Amino acid sequence: MLRVLTAEQMRQAEQAAEQHHGMPSGLLMENAGRGLAEVVRELLAPTGRAVVVCGPGNNGGDGLVAARFLRASGAQVLVARVGDVAKLTPEARRNLEALRGFGVEPTLLDTMPALRTGDVAVDALFGTGLSRAPGGAFAAAIEVLARWRQAGATVVAADVPSGLRSDTGEAFSPCVEADVTVTFGFLKPGQLFEPGAARCGDVRRVDIGMGSAVAQSVSGPELLWLEESDARESLPVRRADTHKGTYGHVLVVAGSPGKTGAAAMVALAALRSGAGLVTVATRPSALGHVLAHAPEIMGEALEAEGPLGLGDLDALLAAAEGKDALVMGPGIARGPQTAALIGELLSRVEVPVVLDADALNAVAEDLSVLRRARGPVVLTPHPGEMSRLLKQSTREVQEHRLDVAHRLAASSGATVVLKGSRTLIAEPGGRVFMNPTGNPGMSTGGSGDVLSGVCGALLGQGLPVSSGVCTAVYAHGLAGDLVAARRGQLGLIATDLLKGLCEVWVRWGR
Repeated sequence: MLRVLTAEQMRQAEQAAEQHHGMPSGLLMENAGRGLAEVVRELLAPTGRAVVVCGPGNNGGDGLVAARFLRASGAQVLVARVGDVAKLTPEARRNLEALRGFGVEPTLLDTMPALRTGDVAVDALFGTGLSRAPGGAFAAAIEVLARWRQAGATVVAADVPSGLRSDTGEAFSPCVEADVTVTFGFLKPGQLFEPGAARCGDVRRVDIGMGSAVAQSVSGPELLWLEESDARESLPVRRADTHKGTYGHVLVVAGSPGKTGAAAMVALAALRSGAGLVTVATRPSALGHVLAHAPEIMGEALEAEGPLGLGDLDALLAAAEGKDALVMGPGIARGPQTAALIGELLSRVEVPVVLDADALNAVAEDLSVLRRARGPVVLTPHPGEMSRLLKQSTREVQEHRLDVAHRLAASSGATVVLKGSRTLIAEPGGRVFMNPTGNPGMSTGGSGDVLSGVCGALLGQGLPVSSGVCTAVYAHGLAGDLVAARRGQLGLIATDLLKGLCEVWVRWGR
């Protein structure tokens, strides 16, 4: 896993590096500029020119260091300054004098030649602290960078593209669109959330000398970027002396007339993710349709009709006996007593419970029921469901995904899986994991049902909640990526993910 730091956390890390680890800000800038220069050298054509466009802050200082290293290596380097020279930070000013020692004198941007294919333009205007849209000469500089890119030059952003809010991925207008972003020390949220991720291009991380101990010293949510090895290694290799009872029995409370496919997809996803046994509990009028999807699914009829309510409690408690995980919500009929029923179930079962779809809409009426849980609870909302849970607009949820996921996990005591581009897994203790897999083709009905089934299966097999949910989310997204690579995104449907999951397990040797 890779650590991801907000702008404030990065400031704290730099302060800790200087005060406790012998890494003054000047040395960090030197290391950042050197790493930036190395990436630019890789991208420069043999006869190409590098133009470094520098602002007056420390991001501009990083660019000045990079220009010095590029010049020392024999590259053709030009430096354009934007903004008031009198406002240069002390470190940037020091590096300006050092650059002049190599015979490079920064000039105004409008004196720069037009760039072309083989040239590299370095955006060192703004760093991680930008909180408003660039204006004046800075906006004009961003437009020049856009024209150079359109003419064929490669644009490299120092830390974050100028015009991008590094904590959220919000792109102000104007905003640099980079081909490559060189991030210093740690990843930043805005490089990973859309639309920022698209603006960053290929993100390359360079070591500037801040070790993991520095990152551990910062306050606020601990945001971690999942890697495939994290997910793969969480899944144990199956032993020869095992049987179906070894791998958990998942109870799925899902489906209703007209929505039996949701229950079937949860059950099939659980089976395709290694669950030893899966039982679906649903209304008698729906059960036969669910079981018709596959002979491996077992059924439990809830002997009534209409929405789930307190009258179903005894039947569901009996069905939960001997089960290792419970998945509830996809396709259920929701009524005035559904939230109370969920609260009673949570207070009486000790196995992990995954709540999805209409189970989430039910508890949105009374989030206090989540605090009654005896066992671990996992919530898997999409942005619309999250807006109902938090009584906020979907737009607000999408603009502040990290904050809302962290806040709901902390207030509810549940692990929260906020689905969407870069799905987030937020733990009650403060850690938040960001998932890199998945694609827009998975924006289709039933994808979430498949995910809840995978979660239930892995938790039912005894994986700890953190690693089980992270592995489920990563594998689910990777299944979609593998299917899309063969069939395209446009025609991808949720049941395709079931085959994709099998491809994931083969890829992981499981």
